[in-house]
Amino acid sequence: MSKRGNPWVVMVTLCIGFFMTILDTTIVNIAIPDILVDLNATITEVLWVMSAYILVVAVLVITAGRLGDIVGPRNVFIAGMIVFTVASALCGAAQEPWQLIAARAAQGIGAALITPQTLTILTAVFPPEKRGLPSAVWGVTAGLAGLAGPTLGGLLVAEGTWRWIFYVNVPIGIVTIVMAFTLIPDIRPGKRPHLDLTGALLATAALGAITYGLLEGDRYEWGTITSFLTIPMVIAAGLVLLVVFLVTQARTRQPLLPLGIFKDRGFSLMSFVIIAVSFGMMGLSLTLTIYLQQVLGLSALQAGLTLAPTALAMMFSFPVVGFLIDKIGGKYVLISGLVLYPISLVLIALMAQTDSSRWALLGPLILAGISQAAAFAPTITMAMQDVQKEFAGAASGAFNAIRQMGFLIAVAAMGAVLQNRLSSELGDEARRQAGQLPSEYRGDFVEAITTAAGGAEAGADQVRLPAGVSGELAQRMREIVQLTFDHAFVGALRWTLLVCAAVVIVAGLLSFAAKRPDPAKAPTPEEELALM
Repeated sequence: MSKRGNPWVVMVTLCIGFFMTILDTTIVNIAIPDILVDLNATITEVLWVMSAYILVVAVLVITAGRLGDIVGPRNVFIAGMIVFTVASALCGAAQEPWQLIAARAAQGIGAALITPQTLTILTAVFPPEKRGLPSAVWGVTAGLAGLAGPTLGGLLVAEGTWRWIFYVNVPIGIVTIVMAFTLIPDIRPGKRPHLDLTGALLATAALGAITYGLLEGDRYEWGTITSFLTIPMVIAAGLVLLVVFLVTQARTRQPLLPLGIFKDRGFSLMSFVIIAVSFGMMGLSLTLTIYLQQVLGLSALQAGLTLAPTALAMMFSFPVVGFLIDKIGGKYVLISGLVLYPISLVLIALMAQTDSSRWALLGPLILAGISQAAAFAPTITMAMQDVQKEFAGAASGAFNAIRQMGFLIAVAAMGAVLQNRLSSELGDEARRQAGQLPSEYRGDFVEAITTAAGGAEAGADQVRLPAGVSGELAQRMREIVQLTFDHAFVGALRWTLLVCAAVVIVAGLLSFAAKRPDPAKAPTPEEELALM
């Protein structure tokens, strides 16, 4: 086998492993009710089932990328697949909430080892002039996995138990490990760097604090955690440690994160673009999942199937996107995607009504999938195209860490926007709807709605009807309560999606500053091999 191996077979192997790591970020959400009952878990424990995985991935991915530079990305990828597969089996076998949380953290270690190696190996096995399609596949794999989580999870839970969302990883993981051993070449950089342990500890502590703050902020209402410790203090401590980390990296001879990669305009711009696209994806997923189930009354499986056209559109678009990247360059494909994506978000915001058919959103959801494919794929090519070979693992780890932090920031920011607008819309809507009630109940009705809106888990079922209301009036009042929440949520959804669209538009404008790759400067395959 050549040192490159068969690049397309290598790509398939890598994307299977990468798909599994992204899928397990979202697939758990659909199984929350079953986990609560089966393990007799609390809401806090189930939230940590989701959070432990994301936290560990975000914290370790930069260190894992550099580790690939040191011992070889193939070896780290295989180690990550082994850890991920074993941890998945432990997740499925868990009998106590703490066991599931611990196994999910172990899954996160495996995912952190896997993720940065995928880009490093793809960059090595494909020559620059042929990286468009594999980069598109990589980007769309991330998008598809995130979108497929609710649908696939719903199917597995409906046909079996929540444990199968983890057990399904075991046979796929074993096959991927065998493929990696036999098909992926052992690529090593010419110079073997050392692992910066001080930098690894600082990066772990900084990202851990920031990630924890973003994940737990909403639960503590962005205030006190315990005693004097607050969420803002935790995030501030993480930011201070991040500054210390960057200062030490600038002075270290062999840093964990070579800051020179950020001097490259393409890498820095694409880092912002991936955060912006993450904003759009998470904003759309967060709002529509709630809208389809709470407002339109669909089941979890029906909601997942309603969102499936976006994933299918991405899947069928990526070959065209990859072809266009190779032919006309990633810059113009990226700008096209960043133009179409906000349009799809605005269309969904306008078309989502309290009485909409779920099929009314089909066109905008397909457009969202196409534009996500066009926006995701070029970012990878344009971010990595000028990165020096010896820094490929570090750059890949940094890019993936930025992508993970982008998702976390998006969840926190979009959750805050959604909650803020929902509270505001509920007050206005309650006053409008109260006109249907007898005058003596209107004030109490509005107060009951606004009180529920300020709670940690606002919802129509949290509203207490005014004292003395019964019979037909009580039934009518409950209907008006639900109608009030439906209209308020639709209003909040629109604001949230418009904020997402604005962030993507900013990324689109900045993308005009990205440079087109110069084919004359691209190394030949023989020159690339000499650098390895």
